[in-house]
Amino acid sequence: MVEQFAVLTFERSDDGTLSIRLNIDAPRQEETPHINLVEEEPVIDEPLQVIYYGAPGTGKSFTIDGMTDDENSVRTTFHPDSDYASFVGAYKPTMENVPINSIYGESVQFATGKNGHPGTEKKIVYKYVPQAFLKAYVAAWSNLDTPYFLIIEEINRGNCAQIFGDLFQLLDRNNAGSSSYAIHADEDITQFLSGDNKGFASLSDEQKDAIRAFELHKDNGKTQAVGQDILNGKLLLLPPNLYIWATMNTSDQSLFPIDSAFKRRWNWKYMPIEYRPLDKKTQQPINWKFKVGDNLYSWGEFLGKINPEIYTLTESSDKQMGYFFAKADNATGIISEDVFLNKVLFYLWTDVFKDFDVSSELFKNKDKNRSFIFTDFFDKDQPNALVDLIANFELDIISSTGDVQENTETDEELDKQEVDSPSGEPKLKIVFPDGRTFQGKTQFDSYFEALRAIGLDKCEPIAALKKYQRHNSALIVKEPSDELIADKTYSYVQAGDYYVVKGINTKTKVNLLKQISEELDLNLEIIRL
Repeated sequence: MVEQFAVLTFERSDDGTLSIRLNIDAPRQEETPHINLVEEEPVIDEPLQVIYYGAPGTGKSFTIDGMTDDENSVRTTFHPDSDYASFVGAYKPTMENVPINSIYGESVQFATGKNGHPGTEKKIVYKYVPQAFLKAYVAAWSNLDTPYFLIIEEINRGNCAQIFGDLFQLLDRNNAGSSSYAIHADEDITQFLSGDNKGFASLSDEQKDAIRAFELHKDNGKTQAVGQDILNGKLLLLPPNLYIWATMNTSDQSLFPIDSAFKRRWNWKYMPIEYRPLDKKTQQPINWKFKVGDNLYSWGEFLGKINPEIYTLTESSDKQMGYFFAKADNATGIISEDVFLNKVLFYLWTDVFKDFDVSSELFKNKDKNRSFIFTDFFDKDQPNALVDLIANFELDIISSTGDVQENTETDEELDKQEVDSPSGEPKLKIVFPDGRTFQGKTQFDSYFEALRAIGLDKCEPIAALKKYQRHNSALIVKEPSDELIADKTYSYVQAGDYYVVKGINTKTKVNLLKQISEELDLNLEIIRL
């Protein structure tokens, strides 16, 4: 009689996902079955184990969340009290319904439900309770053709060596994506996996056959039939569809330093600080503002000025703030003064500045002739302390509509500012709603070509009306000014009947373009690169 057995094969579709096919009609030719299962590559083109790291508020968790969902992931957070039991699982007292019983003679009699009573009562029982690791482990093995994610937030806030324990060995992955080496499971884990409905006990026959058919193909060419031992819970092995992704704030890396042996088992992705991030759904810039007093200011512009100061002071980027360090109101896109004061400034003075002498002009309390201290912002005798601090940063004031207010600086003040395209100055990119993009070799190139595309005849009256001028000459004119020509800082570039002033600073170019965009309803996107 020819016996039959199950053969499991993987097939990859055009979109890169794996599908499993189970053939139960293949005849067995040998007395001892040996299923030849070839492991495939991971089912998505992402690292199996990666730590996203960077300054607070750079969108590490947000990035992971965008690639996963609640149905295919388990999320946990490490903290100083985290241990193996809280990560993997442990016996815990739980409330369960158990049959009501009594002893009658030498036998135990169980109550029968009657008149709506179930015949059970709630009692405390000890039961093995799986935690994040085992939940993800079981879910991944239960559906080998589907990616599953174990997400660890703040991985360096716990003692990784203590939390992972012997699971550390499983983090070595082979070329096919599974663990290179299986480990023997503790007895309580074995019993849970093999006998509990939250383990493998409740899986369908097809799911069990898929696990049973699994063979470990090592990078050295050896193979090991581990499927049955995995199903029985005797061996632990990470399947190729189980991804472990983690986040780490570089500002917290001193809490539990991660040793080099642990580090090398992970890919690392640095999350840079973006001062004009894009909305993941709309791909439009996120333009959060913050409020101080009666004024609104650009959150991105503030970060662009405070982060270099943090780096200069601490000689490290670990304490810098990302764009999402503080959250704006969903409806208005505004960070309230209370949040700015009690989250942003509190962080600066208690975490960043506490061990340093803050002597920069940005933090000078001119009324007291000393640097600001945090309590100044709550001093009734200094009601304008917060306003005065922000004034030191010389940020653009934004109107309630989100537009930069008119340029009221004098020629003398502007002459002291940077001229066009100095070393290290960011470039400009101007994008029109129809997709036309202007990005030249210099800021002026981008600015000038965008003005020409709009039409200098339309731009000239707006520049004059908004008082954008140098030496009594508007920035776009029909008649050049001899006074401006005589100044070595500035010059004119002619386009047809119009002359455009060259030599103005970044802020002025951006502000004028924004005013033109508003007046002509152009919806320009102006990006500093």
